[in-house]
Amino acid sequence: MSSQPKRYTVTAALPYTNGPIHIGHLAGVYVPADIYVRYLRLRKKDVAFICGSDEHGVAIAIKAKKEGKTPQEVIDHYDQIIRKAFDGFGISFDNYSRTSRAIHHQTAGEIFKQLDEQDQFLVKETEQLYDPEANTFLADRFVIGTCPVCQNTEAYGDQCESCGSSLNATDLIKPKSTLSGSIPEFKKTKHWFLPLDQHEAFIEEWILKGHKKDWKPNVYGQVKSWIDNGLQARAVTRDLDWGIPVPVEGGAGKVLYVWFDAPIGYISSTKEWAQKKNIDWEPYWKSEDTQLVHFIGKDNIVFHCIIFPIILKNTGTYILPENVPANEFLNLEGNKISTSKNWAVWLHEYLEDFPDKQDVLRYVLTANAPETRDNDFTWKEFQTRNNSELVAIFGNFINRVMVLTQKYYDGKVPSLGQLNDADQAALSKLKEFPSLMEKQIEHYHFRAYSQEVMNLARLGNKYLAEQEPWKLIKTDKERVETIMFTALQIAAGLSILSEPLLPFTSRKMMDMLHFNASWEDVSGNNFLLAPGHLLEKPQLLFEKIEEEVIEKQLQKLKNNLAHENEKNDVEEAPKEMISFDDFTKLDLKTGTILEAEKMAKTKKLLVLKVDLGHEQRTIVSGIAESYQAEEVVGKKVTVLTNLQPRTIRGVQSQGMLLMAEDGEGRLIFISPEDDNTPSGLIIS
Repeated sequence: MSSQPKRYTVTAALPYTNGPIHIGHLAGVYVPADIYVRYLRLRKKDVAFICGSDEHGVAIAIKAKKEGKTPQEVIDHYDQIIRKAFDGFGISFDNYSRTSRAIHHQTAGEIFKQLDEQDQFLVKETEQLYDPEANTFLADRFVIGTCPVCQNTEAYGDQCESCGSSLNATDLIKPKSTLSGSIPEFKKTKHWFLPLDQHEAFIEEWILKGHKKDWKPNVYGQVKSWIDNGLQARAVTRDLDWGIPVPVEGGAGKVLYVWFDAPIGYISSTKEWAQKKNIDWEPYWKSEDTQLVHFIGKDNIVFHCIIFPIILKNTGTYILPENVPANEFLNLEGNKISTSKNWAVWLHEYLEDFPDKQDVLRYVLTANAPETRDNDFTWKEFQTRNNSELVAIFGNFINRVMVLTQKYYDGKVPSLGQLNDADQAALSKLKEFPSLMEKQIEHYHFRAYSQEVMNLARLGNKYLAEQEPWKLIKTDKERVETIMFTALQIAAGLSILSEPLLPFTSRKMMDMLHFNASWEDVSGNNFLLAPGHLLEKPQLLFEKIEEEVIEKQLQKLKNNLAHENEKNDVEEAPKEMISFDDFTKLDLKTGTILEAEKMAKTKKLLVLKVDLGHEQRTIVSGIAESYQAEEVVGKKVTVLTNLQPRTIRGVQSQGMLLMAEDGEGRLIFISPEDDNTPSGLIIS
């Protein structure tokens, strides 16, 4: 890519249409991406802002079966909810497509065939789990069982959502099919694999050497971790009936793996957009003077920084992303957002509960953005930032300027008299803000940019407070004209520079000021508003949010959680019966935790040394989100000692602790009642 891009292709992660979207999605991906593209448009850049619904994959097939619907009915329903939410929050996509459309099937199929013809895949036969009752191979998410790391009994075949461990379906203890409930068996099947290991040198050179200084540390670090652990060949096909059919010989009954076809959705969506505009799509994906940027959450880093770039490179014609500014996760009221527990703030519900307050949430999420680490959204902070910043600083300044101008000059911009030092300083400071904000936005520091927006409003408030035009109007009307003229220039500049962050508010301000301008105009030599320019009537931009409104939202979260817990209590089916002989195979013993430490670079794992009386063992347990390492030392525990050892991040785990989980997801030790119970006693 050239140092001065001719055009920008900006993509935002395709939301998965098996449910609505929540504030975590908005904070992590869509508001940052929208700020970036709105800024580029204000700079008069050629931009294609691309997104669309991700509509294939096993999760959608599962949801369809569970709800008694077809996959098409499921994706149609959630596609509409998601589109309305994006539109409601002003996410300004140039094109929002769907991966179920013919143009995407064609594009993904062509790329697959090209790579197949170039022998870029390994085709091999492997053993996979098969459901004999449903007569079908089981994708990873159609298999559940007990996690060998944290003993979560509802772990999926690809990942345990309790401890975060990456799994294979064959790692699960007592796996069973979610389709029929039967115990699966192994059966051979053929699949196409992308040999990622053959491209380690490319990724190392391109990212680890080429982007060490300009990519976010969290993105760079995750890529480095994958490379350090060694890349492995990854299947790009699945035995499913929902998805894009494998378009080569031998592919009958198979579809493209969703993480092969989904990123290609950016390309097919760009094609669709170009067709509507009657322009050529290829420069936006194949020209070296185009800057490609992917906005994603951290759970998608491997796909956008390793798998998709390898696919693009192997075609021989596509450009690579210049940056992938992935964010971390947003938590909610101290807990991880959970769609299954309905512990979330859904965007479509927020729009109903807080009409005309889209910019409040955009601002709060950006001011507290999880740019380098997980951050927490609380309704109290939402209220505080609205009342103390948007109302008391931003809104107060604009309201003062508009009301005083209406009162003193019938809504016309007053004449400019002699500028004193305070006026000159304020106007000079205003002209510095565009370049300051440019650096922050172009380096993807959107949180810092949001604070500079507020600092510009503070500049206006401070200037008015120090000049006190409401006092001078009685003794020096000519001086007040210059003060109000200066304050109006700051207000006009704020209306432009805040537009990427607060588009609805910016539009109201520009309507009140009765003008429009570009980013460069703020730092230009001319004034933004000329003397005699007629303004519209003032209107309030923000309003105070009262305590009862916040309490209602907090109660709503509690009610949601309670409802889901009750539903799960009712719906949870009893596990299959086992024989006494099966039970006697379990070697359960009492133990005492002697040492505990957090496993590096993980959130949920503790490495424990456990005394079993006659021996000591190392056990890796996924309990770190419920307990600190220091508080479990000395704890009496129950240990399954004859579990097959498993190496986790280089540490061999030699057993499993027995734990229970309460209604709020906290793990509880299953411990002997007597704290003096010796270690090593057999439980029978």
